[in-house]
Amino acid sequence: MSAFLENNFPVSLHSTPSPAHQEVFYTVPRAGHLVAGSSHHIQRKHFPGHELILCLRGRGWTRIEGHLHKVEPGDLLWMNCHHPHEHGAEAEDPWEVYWIRAEGPRLAQISEMLTVRESPVIRGLDFKSARRLFTELFELMTADAPGSPARVHAHVAQLLALAFSARQQTGALNPAVPFVLKRSVERMKMFYFECHTVASLSSTAGMSPTHFSRLFKKAFGTSPIDWLRRERINQAKRRLVDTDNTVKEIAEQVGYNDRYFFSKDFKTHTGLTPSQFRANETSGVPTQA
Repeated sequence: MSAFLENNFPVSLHSTPSPAHQEVFYTVPRAGHLVAGSSHHIQRKHFPGHELILCLRGRGWTRIEGHLHKVEPGDLLWMNCHHPHEHGAEAEDPWEVYWIRAEGPRLAQISEMLTVRESPVIRGLDFKSARRLFTELFELMTADAPGSPARVHAHVAQLLALAFSARQQTGALNPAVPFVLKRSVERMKMFYFECHTVASLSSTAGMSPTHFSRLFKKAFGTSPIDWLRRERINQAKRRLVDTDNTVKEIAEQVGYNDRYFFSKDFKTHTGLTPSQFRANETSGVPTQA
């Protein structure tokens, strides 16, 4: 018996989303329910989309960039199929899974935020909610209704939210600040209004500017100066709402010598000028006595 015939597919669905929906929505062109045989095994160099596989029972595995990851009941396996990937069932206890192949805006970036390339197995998921979302997605893919594409998008988004929540609970989204960066980060947090340069921050950390910048970006996903700018903007937001200080005063308080550069930077980060932000956030808010 072939490996394919050994597998059982209680549900096997195909969909062909319209280009308009593909542009703005998460879409699911393929989905199904698999009760795998002992020899279930898939290996590809690349394939469209991202596969989200919910292990219902039994066990499976995946191999990404030479690293083997085990999949247990209740786990969610995320594979960015644009990269080489391999997965299958444990022969002694073959898995049963729900799965979807999702496509859509920014899925690659979201997978990077969830570190799925290094850790493709997401544990601690709200299994009951995830299982319900999968079964409802199957129903939506068979429904010929105008609102179905939007509802498919919403269900995929909810699955992503469950994945983020699981990663958050395990601490995977909040890795500890590397010890060598702590003094520099604490200095920027406490003295955000002071003049800081990569050279001065790297000196505090006791390393070269190049090595400091590389390590900082790996830890925080941004450069030290961009991190500091966002910290200053956050401090400015609080002052715009909680005080009557002028924009010029607030600019100086958070470390900007030039009010106009501050306003430009503020709009870059928020989409609003400081005055617009203050008006929006304080509209209808009672004045404190």
